[in-house]
Amino acid sequence: MSFSNFLETEILDHVFGGNAYTAPGTLYVGLYTSNPDEDNSGTEVSGGSYARVSGTFTVTGNTASNDAAIEFTTATASWGTVTHIGVLDASSGGNLLCYAELTTAKAIDTGDVFRIPTGDLDISLN
Repeated sequence: MSFSNFLETEILDHVFGGNAYTAPGTLYVGLYTSNPDEDNSGTEVSGGSYARVSGTFTVTGNTASNDAAIEFTTATASWGTVTHIGVLDASSGGNLLCYAELTTAKAIDTGDVFRIPTGDLDISLN
């Protein structure tokens, strides 16, 4: 996953500027139908009962992975084709922290459920 401009600035300011950064109490996973890019300018899914879902992560070495399945509610209308995923610091609005393109885009239609199995969402630093 790539870090957003927001998170890159916060990390640099914390490590090299000596200013405190308070990690969010809850992390949320969002779905996008276009690349959010580093400035969160992409199109997040909306409507059809869509809402960001909270997720928790375990860090091992240089990788954080979701430690439980992340399951979105059943779509009550088409969400379009999900191409990207993002981790954000709020259930709505807020700041994009990191994002990635899905290996395979997924069309979400009425009645579909988008699910990320345990351990399948990895965030790493190299």
